[in-house]
Amino acid sequence: MANHGYIPRDGKNISIPTMIAGLKACYGLTTVLATFLTVVGFFILQRLTVDLFHIGKHNRIEHDASLVHADTRYPDKYAPPRVHPEWVEDLVSDIQPAVPEKHERDEGILVDAADVARMRVRREKVSRRLDSVHSEIARGEMGIILGVWEKKWTASEVSKAKGIPLPWLLDWLQQEKLPEDWAPDHKQGLLDTVRRSKAIREAMERMLPSEARL
Repeated sequence: MANHGYIPRDGKNISIPTMIAGLKACYGLTTVLATFLTVVGFFILQRLTVDLFHIGKHNRIEHDASLVHADTRYPDKYAPPRVHPEWVEDLVSDIQPAVPEKHERDEGILVDAADVARMRVRREKVSRRLDSVHSEIARGEMGIILGVWEKKWTASEVSKAKGIPLPWLLDWLQQEKLPEDWAPDHKQGLLDTVRRSKAIREAMERMLPSEARL
């Protein structure tokens, strides 16, 4: 959001009202969802104002098993900021139907909750185990973006009928970049986000061996 001016571009001294306003303007979140995310986040961070680097403090809001960042190494207190480009490419292989070669920038290729579940399962298999709170955070952040950017196309052999455009997701994860000329066209609410997070969790459970869920 700082890159696009929805919160201070220097990422410093962000207040609760500023963060709420930024989330609403940037992503079209309802006041309820934006307030919930902000108040809970500031409480977890135990701060009244935040700099963006505070959000990277390990095991507060930030968590291991990121889709594009390595786990935080002991005794580091903050997550590594580097995005692994090869991990971004790995996300494409999690999408079904399989993305045809050189179609990664095709906005007609859509990503849905089942695709996100495969991404999360793959990363969680090779990362430190997440507790229940951070598992919910990991699913919830993706549930939000699935709701914010959901599109409906005509289904084809290479894509489903509903989801978010693949290039949008890749740019967001790799560059923290919003789609060009995009603006919110609906309000994304708390209940819909909970529903999408639940859909990701249920899809993950179907993909994991039964013993891994005990």
